[in-house]
Amino acid sequence: MTKRLITMMIITTASVWALTGCDNSAETNTQTPEIANQAAEPTVTTAEPSTSTSAPQTVDWSLVASGEKPADLANYQYPFALDSQNVRDYAEYFDVSNATAQHNLTVSMASNEALSKALDQLSDTYVSHEIIDGDDMRLIIHTTPDVAASSYDYVLSDEFAKGLVLPIEIKPDGKKSEAKAHGEMAE
Repeated sequence: MTKRLITMMIITTASVWALTGCDNSAETNTQTPEIANQAAEPTVTTAEPSTSTSAPQTVDWSLVASGEKPADLANYQYPFALDSQNVRDYAEYFDVSNATAQHNLTVSMASNEALSKALDQLSDTYVSHEIIDGDDMRLIIHTTPDVAASSYDYVLSDEFAKGLVLPIEIKPDGKKSEAKAHGEMAE
């Protein structure tokens, strides 16, 4: 039992690291002081009105779809016991029931399956992503403004969470994740 718990904790930690991604904004500034001061001054540019109206990029959810059918949650065999320490800790932290915690913990650990499929289409327009925990769990993918907002209920196909549904929301707000990169210090 201890070995399984340690394995689950390692998987959970690795999943969190994978979901937070890498933020290169903390790289050291190697500019000379004069160039750094010039860069710190705001520059104002005005864009000429566009004569062509290009349609925003849309995610083709049919390419993301797993083809899996949603599971019957009443009889679903979760990989975490309802009274396990991980489930109880999650429930307490996010102030949800143990059943919701059990479900969300499983779905969040399998969320990379859906994220990688969506990112195949978003490539250069991807900005960041986040998992919203709690009673209304979902994966939010932040993109540049040239992507159309949309949402999709992705059915996971990996054996770990097969049949569970992860709601995905595309937000073209350009928002960067507030998570700190590995080794980055909060100021």
